[in-house]
Amino acid sequence: MAHRLRPTLAALLAVMLTLTACGNGGSTTSPELKEASLGEPSDGAVLQGDAVAQAIEASTQFFASAPAAVLTPVGDAAAAVRAASLGRVLGIPVLALADDLEPVAAELDRLGTTAVFTVGELRLSEDLDVDTLTVPDAASDVAKRTGRELTGREAPAEPTVSDLLDLEETEVYDVGDAESEPTESAKEDKAWPAITRPERDFQASAYIEDAPASLAAAGTVAAAGATVVPFPAKSSPLSTKIDVGEDDAVLAIGQDLPDAETFAWHMNLARSGIELPGGGLQIFDGKRYIALYGSPASAALGVLGEQGPEETIARAVEMAKPYEALTDDTVVPALEMIVTVAAGKPGDDGNYSNEWDSEHFIPLIELAQDAGQYVVLDFQPGRSDFLSQVRMYEDLLAYPNVGVALDPEWRLGPDEKPLTRIGHVEIDEVNEVIDYLAAFTREHALPQKMVILHQFQLQMLRDRDRVDTSHPELALLIHADGQGTQGQKQDTWRTLLKDAPEGVYWGWKNFIDEDSPMLTPEQTYSQVDPLPDFVSYQ
Repeated sequence: MAHRLRPTLAALLAVMLTLTACGNGGSTTSPELKEASLGEPSDGAVLQGDAVAQAIEASTQFFASAPAAVLTPVGDAAAAVRAASLGRVLGIPVLALADDLEPVAAELDRLGTTAVFTVGELRLSEDLDVDTLTVPDAASDVAKRTGRELTGREAPAEPTVSDLLDLEETEVYDVGDAESEPTESAKEDKAWPAITRPERDFQASAYIEDAPASLAAAGTVAAAGATVVPFPAKSSPLSTKIDVGEDDAVLAIGQDLPDAETFAWHMNLARSGIELPGGGLQIFDGKRYIALYGSPASAALGVLGEQGPEETIARAVEMAKPYEALTDDTVVPALEMIVTVAAGKPGDDGNYSNEWDSEHFIPLIELAQDAGQYVVLDFQPGRSDFLSQVRMYEDLLAYPNVGVALDPEWRLGPDEKPLTRIGHVEIDEVNEVIDYLAAFTREHALPQKMVILHQFQLQMLRDRDRVDTSHPELALLIHADGQGTQGQKQDTWRTLLKDAPEGVYWGWKNFIDEDSPMLTPEQTYSQVDPLPDFVSYQ
């Protein structure tokens, strides 16, 4: 059985319509409806579900009461954007209506609604005891009925939430072929009840999925005077950076969102003002990286150490520059910096790996940070394990522009020595590092970190199909760092791509001396498929 509104609603609407009836082609002064009252939205709230659920949740968060509301049918984006624009101007909630009327009826009851404006074709059940006021197609007719000075704009063919932000304060969307002047019926018709826009005493922003299903919810947020921040559909609000005041309430609205704890991490970031090199809070959000490989402690380990710190930063810029013309993405210069290196001797700890003090790397990391460059710490653990070594460099991991690279080639067994065989790592050890880095990133309110897994043989990453890509704090990349002829390198590339785990990005290494020949930037981006997200030079 369909839900019935309060028995008084139909009677109240009937009285209201009688009071606003026109005589002799003119409209009488419409009664002033009781002003809506706003709620206090919950900071960090995550509102998700279908169009109906999003709209109701938004109404619940932002409105304590509302004498009027706008209804629009689910599945009609053109009607939804018109309804959202009207709700925004009038300062009343916008609700999406599906076949099941009960959830919306219950919300109207909570709000104390006594007037309902409909946009689009609504299939209202006869059992739903509510009168309606139909919103005309033309903005001029809407202006006549509301007594507001409104101008119209043709509704876009495929509207999304972003289209609401294009409107001026007194603009509403209308049907494109609607008449520009009030129709005769509008001139003779009754005026709508006057609606007073509620006063807002809070600051709030809502990340809203930029999709048709979120239009009604966006209209409600805008009606309450809060800031609407669209984020890409089928994406995550974590991809969008906004300026958030310390006392602002910030919410997320969409169909498939992160959990509240993850969103709270993002809010801490937004409030901190921290951004990654290239902008934003996600590693691969429209960005690609070109990196120098090596260590500032030794010129023998790669091009990164062949010059001083300032010259290294400048060389990274020059190495990245040719790629800028080859992609529409932002090209970020980067440094892949070896911090522990496999050694031919056991050393004092017997692990065949030299661990340099972190203080050796801080000057270059801070220069890179100032220059907008990303830094990846490369680990060659010898007989040690990756997690033990990564934890030694927490002071470096605290920098927002620093990620981690694991090099299984140099992960040795208890009786092995470097250069006697190609090493490997079990995926459980990799996942331990991933879990640790994700927790570290969230705990310290850092933006997403890059995690590189080096691989040029399948055996180097054992059971890699079980690698954990579920942590939003991390972006995982498999780096094909083999050398040789281009035919050999392409064979390795294709082998690594086959049956690769979902959710990983891809890296390619150009060896300056060992490749025969080394690819140019143009060849790297035209011959390597898929286009690598990270290219390093050694």
